[in-house]
Amino acid sequence: MAGEGEPGSEKTFKLLGILDVQNIPCARESILYGSLGSLVVGLGHFLATSRVRRSFDFGMGGFVLTTLGCWIYCRYNHAKLRIQQRIIQEGMRNKILYESSDFDPERKQNSDRGSNS
Repeated sequence: MAGEGEPGSEKTFKLLGILDVQNIPCARESILYGSLGSLVVGLGHFLATSRVRRSFDFGMGGFVLTTLGCWIYCRYNHAKLRIQQRIIQEGMRNKILYESSDFDPERKQNSDRGSNS
């Protein structure tokens, strides 16, 4: 009652008590795609061979491979995006810092063009 409705008291879902699915980037998508991959691989293998235990093993392998593949791909793109954002933020910071000063690269280029003409 006292803790209900407060913005800071959000409950998080932890998968196996370890992986915080809501706060870790790419975790939710990886788990969802992994479960879909395991269903497709396991069901496909069962329809092809009618062997239950082996199909379950293939389904688990499909889950692990699909989850890891999606995780690595998503984390790589996430890291690449963060690097691009950091470069843009640094460029904007430098633009604000050097604007209308003697160290401004655009001002130097404009003055060099004016003296050459």
